[in-house]
Amino acid sequence: MIAAMDVQVTKTGKSKIGEVDFNNLPFGKYFTDHMLEVDYADGEWKTVSIRPYQNLSLSPALAAIHYGQAIFEGVKAYKDREGNPFIFRPLDNFKRFNLSAERMRMPVVPEEIFMEGMRQLVSLDKDWIPMKNDYSLYIRPFMFATDEVIGVKPADTYKFMILLSPTGPYYSAPMRIYVEEHYTRAAPGGIGFVKAAGNYGSSMLATALAKEKGYDQVLWTDPFEHKYVQEIGTMNVFFVIGDKVITPDLAAGMILEGVTRDSAIEVLKEMGYTVEERPITIDEIINAHKAGELKELFGTGTAATVSMIEELRYKDYTMKFDTATWKAVPAVKKMLTDIREGRKEDTRGWMFKI
Repeated sequence: MIAAMDVQVTKTGKSKIGEVDFNNLPFGKYFTDHMLEVDYADGEWKTVSIRPYQNLSLSPALAAIHYGQAIFEGVKAYKDREGNPFIFRPLDNFKRFNLSAERMRMPVVPEEIFMEGMRQLVSLDKDWIPMKNDYSLYIRPFMFATDEVIGVKPADTYKFMILLSPTGPYYSAPMRIYVEEHYTRAAPGGIGFVKAAGNYGSSMLATALAKEKGYDQVLWTDPFEHKYVQEIGTMNVFFVIGDKVITPDLAAGMILEGVTRDSAIEVLKEMGYTVEERPITIDEIINAHKAGELKELFGTGTAATVSMIEELRYKDYTMKFDTATWKAVPAVKKMLTDIREGRKEDTRGWMFKI
């Protein structure tokens, strides 16, 4: 680990925390007093610094702007009932971050920079972690190319940063989802399995069109037949069909291996559910609904946590659900929330103490 003396810490002269209404925290709107920053140049990572949150000065020729070498992660910090701060499964996000870096031909970030840098930053701004059910401190590590040159090639210089943002529920109500069958999110050999900025940029049009129809998000389908479901724009997806819980598998490399997805699978199995990770078609989902076997459906993600889906539409066929009668989804959400907020023992080592 990096010792405290190896991180240059410059504290803010005046905290902004008093200016924020912690009872009204839209996702990603407010940022804490400090941020972490470190540059990569000459084949090595330079000095790690934590300094007051502020704007950056960047060249208009910045390589990331023109050629899209940019990746990020989403992590969350919580406080237990005694007010002790913890980060949920950050090592898993660290591993996935570097998987993204390798796929985008970017340098991997050393574990001590990612983990210890995050720990020190969250420790400094721990007062920003809300102690309220379903609230948290969202942690955004990200990296982008900083070469000041126009040319299609991997950059030689990069900037890695971490921002912190106190937040409430990402989706405050059950979601309405539209099945996308024209546009494509990911294909085999592409970057669907990593958190690259371009994945989200290319999803904007389909999502906007779905919102015009009154839906919150899209459920992506495969790029060949638009038959197999993949993931929702901001979440992995699960279907409770009969006595089983089914979620699309990761084999084709088109779906993000969500940390919350993995957590939900473990919790579901612990509660006695049979979980299947396998290809699933929209026709199978519709047939299950017509047969009365599609009991519940939900999404999982760091930002979204566990989100109920009250409506799913494919073409002109609409599936609506009474989420008030559900059992599996509320149980999964409660179990994960209780672990994160210290009401249930963390037997898996998921909570990283600050």
